[in-house]
Amino acid sequence: MSIYAIGDTHLSFSTDKPMDIFGGWTDYVYRLEKNWRTVVKDEDTVVIPGDISWAMSLDGAEEDFRFLHNLPGKKIILKGNHDYWWTTKRKMDTFLSEKGFDSITILHNNAVRIGDFTVCGSRGWFYDAQTGLDKKVIAREAARIDRSIEEGRKLGGELLVFLHYPPLSSEQKCDEIMDVLVKHGIKRCFYGHLHGGSCLYAVQDEVDGIDFSLVSADFLQFCPRIIEKI
Repeated sequence: MSIYAIGDTHLSFSTDKPMDIFGGWTDYVYRLEKNWRTVVKDEDTVVIPGDISWAMSLDGAEEDFRFLHNLPGKKIILKGNHDYWWTTKRKMDTFLSEKGFDSITILHNNAVRIGDFTVCGSRGWFYDAQTGLDKKVIAREAARIDRSIEEGRKLGGELLVFLHYPPLSSEQKCDEIMDVLVKHGIKRCFYGHLHGGSCLYAVQDEVDGIDFSLVSADFLQFCPRIIEKI
C-alpha cells in the first residue's frame, strides 16, 4: 500500500476546455491514465490537490469523476482555483455516493488516515495577495488548514499537508499559512497550481523545517509521484 500525489488533472470530458493547446499537455489524458495504471495499485491512495475538473457544476463533472473512479486506488481530492463545481462537502459527498464513486473522498475541513500517515490540507491562496478581499480569503484558508490539521491530530500518524496554491516562492511567502504549518510542526507539504515555465521557480526544498514539493501534473510528466510506501 502506497500514497501517491498528482495535482491539476484539469479533466474536461463534458466541457470544451482542452489543455492540449498548452505546451507539454499533448495527449495528457491518455498519458495520465497510462502512467496511473502502470504505477498505482488498487490498494494505493492518490491525493489530487486541486484543479480536478473544468466543469461548472457537479452534474457537469460526472464524467470526470467517473474517469478518476475507474482508475486504480482510492482518491483524495481537494479544491483548486478552477474547480467551479465545488460546493458544500455534504452535497459533494451525497453526489459521489449516489453515483457510486466510492473510491473518491473529499478533503474539506477534515483529514484522512492512511496507515501510519494522515492527509490534511485545503486550497490555500496567493502568497503575494495584497488586497483586502484577498486577505479575507487567506484568513479563511489558514483557518481551514488549521482545522484540517487539528482533525488530523485526532486521527494520529504523521501529518502530510496538501495545498493547491504554493504557500511560498523563492522570494515571498504567505505568512498566515506558513505560520499554521510551522505552529503544527508540519514536516512535509505538497502543492500544485504551477505549470510550464512557472515550475522553474517552485520551491522544492526545506524552509522553516518543512520540506516542500511541487506535484502538478505536467511537472510530474502526468505520472503520480509516490509519497510513501506503507
